[in-house]
Amino acid sequence: MSITVIIHSLNEEKNIGDCINSAKLLTDKIILIDMESTDKTVEIAKNLKVSVFNFQIKSNYVEPAREFGIKKSKTDWVLILDADERITKELANEIINVISVRNDPRVVPNEVGHSGPTLQISHYKIPRKNIFANIQTCLPAGRWLKYGGWWPDYQIRLINKKSFVNWPKRIHSTPEIKGNFGYLKNPLIHYFHGDLNNMVKKTINFESIEADLLYRAGKKTTTKTFFRKYFAELYRRLIKNLGFLDGTFGVIESIYQAFSKTITYLFLYEKSRHL
Repeated sequence: MSITVIIHSLNEEKNIGDCINSAKLLTDKIILIDMESTDKTVEIAKNLKVSVFNFQIKSNYVEPAREFGIKKSKTDWVLILDADERITKELANEIINVISVRNDPRVVPNEVGHSGPTLQISHYKIPRKNIFANIQTCLPAGRWLKYGGWWPDYQIRLINKKSFVNWPKRIHSTPEIKGNFGYLKNPLIHYFHGDLNNMVKKTINFESIEADLLYRAGKKTTTKTFFRKYFAELYRRLIKNLGFLDGTFGVIESIYQAFSKTITYLFLYEKSRHL
């Protein structure tokens, strides 16, 4: 197989072993791009015979290291994987199939459930199953969030290197790739919340970065903005996108996303007034 799995990590000793073992369902070409972990992440990866590259630019989010990892691979195709994500056997088989027939004329889905024209595909969007609270959790067994806007959560992860242009370094950015994209059917599994304590820590970090970007762009905020952002996001997640159908987890996640959105604008308020 002419494909490399690229895993990104920062202090992921609880996740990295299972992540690597899932990647081995697809290929034995696996590299870890580690962003200066201080735990046993790198040690575990090396014990599992994975090549490790250290990304030395200090960053608390993954996008600055994406392009670095892609350039380290030597295969035609790359699959991007985060430490809290897992490849399934079904997804691995589907990826093997699409890579194997890439040069054959075929019809690919431009939209889920619809056939489009024959295209040459340079990258694929993969759905993600977001599993709430399943690792080191203080809550009951984890749950797949089907509602609240969490499914199918398509991500560009399977890329032909010849078509790759760049990956912007801003948080939550998507790659620039030449050519057409297709969709894969089988999902990545994403254990996106280990526990509430880590959720809050991650949110404070990410939303501070988002607030800084808004501040640099000259975005304004007032006290009314806090209420508008909170209730708009709560309505979107819980009511409009039926988050309540996911039960307790869906309610918690809807409230949490409203909180997260509001925190961004609280930070922006602080930055704009130099409090």
